[in-house]
Order: sequence, then structure tokens, then C-alpha cells
Amino acid sequence: MLRASGCLLRTSVAPAAALAAALFSSLARCSLLEPRDLVASSLSPYFGTKTRYEDVNPLLLSGPEAPWRDPELLEGTCTPVQLVALIRHGTRYPTAKQIRKLRQLHGLLQARGSRDGGAGSTGSRDLGAALADWPLWYADWMDGQLVEKGRQDMRQLALRLASLFPALFSRENYGRLRLITSSKHRCMDSSAAFLQGLWQHYHPGLPPPDVADMEFGPPTVNDKLMRFFDHCEKFLTEVEKNATALYHVEAFKTGPEMQNILKKVAATLQVPVNDLNADLLQVAFFTCSFDLAIKGVKSPWCDVFDIDDAKVLEYLNDLKQYWKRGYGYTINSRSSCTLFQDIFRHLDKAVEQKQRSQPISSPVILQFGHAETLLPLLSLMGYFKDKEPLTAYNYKEQMHRKFRSGLIVPYASNLIFVLYHCENAKTPKEQFRVQMLLNEKVLPLAYSQETVSFYEDLRNHYKDILQSCQTSEECELARANSTSDEL
Repeated sequence: MLRASGCLLRTSVAPAAALAAALFSSLARCSLLEPRDLVASSLSPYFGTKTRYEDVNPLLLSGPEAPWRDPELLEGTCTPVQLVALIRHGTRYPTAKQIRKLRQLHGLLQARGSRDGGAGSTGSRDLGAALADWPLWYADWMDGQLVEKGRQDMRQLALRLASLFPALFSRENYGRLRLITSSKHRCMDSSAAFLQGLWQHYHPGLPPPDVADMEFGPPTVNDKLMRFFDHCEKFLTEVEKNATALYHVEAFKTGPEMQNILKKVAATLQVPVNDLNADLLQVAFFTCSFDLAIKGVKSPWCDVFDIDDAKVLEYLNDLKQYWKRGYGYTINSRSSCTLFQDIFRHLDKAVEQKQRSQPISSPVILQFGHAETLLPLLSLMGYFKDKEPLTAYNYKEQMHRKFRSGLIVPYASNLIFVLYHCENAKTPKEQFRVQMLLNEKVLPLAYSQETVSFYEDLRNHYKDILQSCQTSEECELARANSTSDEL
């Protein structure tokens, strides 16, 4: 049982009639919770790519603007000289496609209510009736756009990073910041909100001007970097537009785990099981996450599922990410080589400038993209790889998998490379070191589990990607009679 703003909401699944009384007694008080109220759901750990950033970093719930310094971060004689960050956009609205599916499900529940008057077998109001009456406030125009909570995600991230790396985000360096963004509005708006957060850091108490009026100017749009997948013909043909590429996703939808949930939800909502499908179940689950992330509301959609259901639905989402953005096909990660090489070009240049005692021309590079930008890059680097591939048939064996998208790329997720220059180094090699942070926590090296690397060693480990991975060759379609590279 969870307590939020004086409201008690049960999170375990109960028979519809028993649930109705508790639901409606709390609904009037809880349905209009302000976003600032701390609302939680027992399902929160399983929302996949729709996970709130604060659910991955719970300390932010009490102090979202206060920096948390990972004790593994270098300090002392090692000074950060450059930061390159890849940042997913903040919290967003559902896409128009998701909204249409939700409208379909909502209409199904309303039609059921008109047939039986909204009464359950005991004559009391049931969960299906509650959902039919729950306001469907999503509209097509929202279509994945950034919400105010998403702007807040970015402003607060900017404040934390500026406080954590004050020398890099100094007022002196402000004019040398480099911002690159995807052309999608949610990413462009995220970059603008991040700049507003920096303004707040530099000018406490003063309202930020429009980004166009800031001395820095608007970010640069570069889809070849931030949406590399849209520019890779092999990925588009063999994965994105290939009806069989997501075989394991479709097979899992009709498998026993999903079918059990389908039957249970149909009974709970008192609708014919043939009127439901896996896609509608998933949109109902995501609606719980959207209401929570956007409005800070624990809606009755959350009461449709229990934790066991949530784990299955999380796996369905992870299967899609695995086969479309992760290790499922080699091209998923190899298509991100351009972005990976661009990151190291920045680091190389900073090393060269420091060696020549020149000022670092770009001490901070901030790149705003998508979960689809981050996951392939992390896969390319060897992170979160399980011993066995995720398939439609090994759900139980993968209960403790490394590849859980919600823990890796929630809203506002970030992968940060920090380049350090270390005084009193015994050799030139020891002068430059690198740490990586994922969601503001030090990320151990995929190949050694060490928390810091000499820059030269890191570069040597990824030498093949840096020297041999040419996007023009990787993304070129193979000749006829060849097949895609499946694990």
C-alpha cells in the first residue's frame, strides 16, 4: 500500500468489486494531485523507456537540483578539462499512435458501460467503469512533444552538472559551449530548457530569456549524429522496415505470459477477451506511466496490473529495444559508429590542445537525442550484454538480465565522458584519464570494470570502431541473396 499526499491507494490486484470502493473513495482526492506531490507506483521500476529519471535516481525526489557526487569521481590532482554528454530528451507526451490506441481502448470500455450500465456482478461500480469515466485528456497534437515536466528534467540536470563540474561550466566557458540536437521538437526543446537551467545557475533569481536572445544562440541541429539510424540504409531495410525483424516481439505477444495477462485483464475489465490484444494492454500499461510522469497522478490504469504483469510487459518492451536498438542485429550498434567517432574527435582535440598548452576550444559538448540514440551506442561499447540473447521463449531465464531499458535509458538519461588532465603524472600516458557516467553515476569500463581509464588505453580498446567502422560501408545494403546478421 502506498501513501501519497494523504491518499492511500492499493497497488495489489483485488477483485473488481472490492477494488472499486477503495478506488473511488480516494479518486476525488488523488486525481488532481499537483506535479510537485510525491506520487509513486509499485509498477514504476518496470516502465522501460517510459521510466521517470527520478525512479532511477531516487535521491532526486527530495533534492532534484542538488548535485550528488559519486565517490568514484576523480579529484585531487586530476582536473576535468572536457565533458562530452549525450542526453536523452526529457519527459514527453505519448505519440499520436499511442493516443489513438488508448482512445480505442477507452471507447471499448465506454461501450461496455453502455451495455451493462457500468455495474459489476455485485451491482457496484467496477474498475472498467472507473476507467471509462477517467478523463482521457490526451490529444493527437501532443504527439511525443516535450511536457513541462520534461523541461524541468533538463533545467534540473543542467543545475546539477554545473554544480558538479563548476570549472567546466564556468561563466567564462559559457560562450564556448557546444550544443547539438536532433531535429525532433522534444530534443530541441530539451536543449533550450537545459540552457535555461544554466542561465539559472549563472543568474540565480533572474528569469531566463528566450534561447534566441542568449549570447550562446540556439543549438545546432544534426540528425546524422543524433538520428543516425534514419540515415543508415541497411538498418532501415533489414530492421526498421523488415516485417520479420521483430519476430521475437510478435511471438512473445502471443506467448503464454502475455496471454495469461490478456485473460486476466479481460475478466477484470469485464470485456470480451477477443476485443483485447497485446498492443492495447501495453498502451494501458504505458498510460499508467504517462499519467504518473506527466501529471504526478497514480491513475486507475495502474490498478489494472500487478507487479508480475508489469515484469512481463517490461520484458515485451525490452525485447523490442533489444532487437531494434540493441544486440539483436549487428547493424543496430554499428550504425552508431559515426556518433562514437565524433565523441572521440572532441576528446582527441582537447588532449592535443592541452598538450600544446592551448585553451580547450570546446570544454563542454552537449548532444540531445533519443533512447534510440543511446542504446545502440552503449551496445557498440559492449554494455549490458547478456550471455544469451533475449527471445520470446526465455522470459524466466532472463528475469535477472542486464538489458533493462528502464534502468539504462529513462527519460533524461545521459551518458557523459569526462576527460581529466592529471598533474604530477609520471609519464605522458598518465596525464590524461577518462571516466564515463551513466545517469550521473560512474559507469565502470565494459571490458575491465575499472572506474577510470588512461585515455590512451580507452582509445586503444575501441581502436577497431574508431579506425575501421565506416558508416558508408556498414550501412551499405548487402547484395542480393544475403541475410541480415542475427544473433
